[in-house]
Amino acid sequence: MLGEATHILAASIMCWVLFVTVDILFKLPEKGGVSGAAAIAEEIRAGGGALHGGYMMGNIVCSPDASAGTLLAACGVYVAGVPGGLAAAVLVFVGNRICHDPGYAGTTGAVLATFVVYGFTQIGFAASDFIAGTVLAILTIQGLSHARSSALLARLWRWRS
Repeated sequence: MLGEATHILAASIMCWVLFVTVDILFKLPEKGGVSGAAAIAEEIRAGGGALHGGYMMGNIVCSPDASAGTLLAACGVYVAGVPGGLAAAVLVFVGNRICHDPGYAGTTGAVLATFVVYGFTQIGFAASDFIAGTVLAILTIQGLSHARSSALLARLWRWRS
């Protein structure tokens, strides 16, 4: 049991780094890229959070971004290995187009996560560790404290630009 908890924690850290890095590289904290993201960012700012971190959080809610891509890729790898992860990436791509998302952060995150998850399964992790890990990683961004997580995301964004 302790080994599984350790795997989930390690997977959570890996997923967090993966999807936050992809989202920052695709400039999601710069502005609201999809409908609704700016409104969410403004509400987070009004609640004491950082605007640019709020943009990223708004993009996470309003369109399949790298965090959704990571979760879906882990599910795809769990069900069907690498082909399942790549099928998930196709679904994320379609979801982005439905949301009129101009970027490819979600699709890129899903493709990268497919190979990360598969690689970790080769050294003793289970794809289900990454499903749980991604949910925990998303929870740290969206569920614990909007003000604190948006401030952290904004600091990471400033480092990039």
